[in-house]
Amino acid sequence: MLSARNLHKTYGTRKILDGVDIDIAPGAITCAIGPSGTGKTTLLRLLCHLEQPDQGSISVDGSSTSAPWPHVTAVFQSLFLWPHLTLRENIMLPARNANPNAQKDIEGLIQLFEMQNFIDNFPNQSSIGQRQRVALARALILNPRYVMLDEITSALDVEQTAKILTKLTHLKERGIGVFLITHHMGFAKNAADKIVFMAEGHIAEQGPPAILENPKSERLQQFLSLAQFVA
Repeated sequence: MLSARNLHKTYGTRKILDGVDIDIAPGAITCAIGPSGTGKTTLLRLLCHLEQPDQGSISVDGSSTSAPWPHVTAVFQSLFLWPHLTLRENIMLPARNANPNAQKDIEGLIQLFEMQNFIDNFPNQSSIGQRQRVALARALILNPRYVMLDEITSALDVEQTAKILTKLTHLKERGIGVFLITHHMGFAKNAADKIVFMAEGHIAEQGPPAILENPKSERLQQFLSLAQFVA
């Protein structure tokens, strides 16, 4: 279990997180939803130790650590692929010193993400959906126990989003815990084992995907009504 307790984070005078408790279970997908600016990405960055909380604690499978990589990896919306490296080289680069079986493992990832026809292209020769799969493969070649995903479907069409959903199911089957930030309510409903709704820097409601059909808090009811209006 990737667990956080009483997380607080402030930038300047602005409080971003205000006492957040969360558990990311292995072999399950936890989807974070909520309005922009409510701390979702900040929470993700704290969980993978890209930033430190002002207060609170984070543990990975019962162990507190200041350097959880590669047990916890992240994929961000901007992907951060090196333009001068092929897609294959982008996947292999972080694994050189972290996974002695990387040369073997990449072949399995190429099959899993159906990358045979473009794996040796450069990023500027590839579609956003192809680059998205490469970014996921680059995270997975480190054999993480938990993967953090920040709005990875925001630039994808319906078909590519459905493919990513299928790949996330494969991650669950491998026992990997997934924390996913998304603004697509349909994707969250279909992907998640647990929904976490964040508002004003804290978790206002959480539970199974059914809470999207029958929210208990007034704040989630308001958010879903607006989400339906603009869908």
